[in-house]
Amino acid sequence: MDNKYKAVIVGILLVLSLFAAGCAQQGDEGEETDNGADEQKTTSIGYVMWDGEIASTNVMKEVLEQAGYEVEIIAVDAGPLYQGLADGQFDFTTSAWLPQTQANYWEQYGDQVDRVAVNLEDCKLGLAVPTYMEDINSIEDLNANKEKFNGKITGIDPGAGIMQNTEDAIDVYGLDYDLEASSSAGMASALDGAYRDEQPIVVTLWTPHWAFGRYDLKMLDDPQQAYGESDNVETLARQGLEEEKPELYAIIGRFNWTHEEIQTVMADMEGGMDAEEAAAKWVENNPDRVNEWIGTE
Repeated sequence: MDNKYKAVIVGILLVLSLFAAGCAQQGDEGEETDNGADEQKTTSIGYVMWDGEIASTNVMKEVLEQAGYEVEIIAVDAGPLYQGLADGQFDFTTSAWLPQTQANYWEQYGDQVDRVAVNLEDCKLGLAVPTYMEDINSIEDLNANKEKFNGKITGIDPGAGIMQNTEDAIDVYGLDYDLEASSSAGMASALDGAYRDEQPIVVTLWTPHWAFGRYDLKMLDDPQQAYGESDNVETLARQGLEEEKPELYAIIGRFNWTHEEIQTVMADMEGGMDAEEAAAKWVENNPDRVNEWIGTE
């Protein structure tokens, strides 16, 4: 074989090797793109172990799974919730009570997280009575009706924040009442017994709560603001999420619901249904709301 043909063959082999290398590189780049797409469809949610937040987190998990995401939920206390967002340990939370209840955490971490949207409005702490007590509409009405209630307010755990708020309310309004500590379950049992017999009862309560879905109750007006102003529950995200996962960020930005909706989930949970099952039931029964959040309506 003369040198001319050798040169031609070498040239052909060189072209083929370069072509093969280019195909391999494109394959690697395609694999990286696919892996990147997979990464975009994973997310993690931090939440606190309060009934309302368990409900909203599990509903959001179901919604995002319908949108094609692989979702991990991570239960933490309120402080680690904010620190975890600031450190990027999870993508977002639907559990932020602002501007009051978690004000100290917002003051510490607020400049390190993104405030996405309000997902539940007008959440209150205070005193509640059944609606059949038509003449009792304000905390100011309690002293004039002391005998009806036997001078007793039924509370929950002695260390709960709402118990201190109630002690403050007794002072602010000059109530001649005793606050009886119990537990959340004990308060609910006392409320259930009184409600069944249409007896007077005043309890420490907050919204949202499953009891408002089961019974006809009303929060008493608090003109002296002994319990403070209402909070909103907000969705917060780690910084950078909007740029990295814009579709996910858009979905969680559209997520908002009513007290009636969340209390339906909470009532199923209180009735013995586990949180995931209760959330799946609600999502199945409310396809229009789910499509609205996903953005496919």
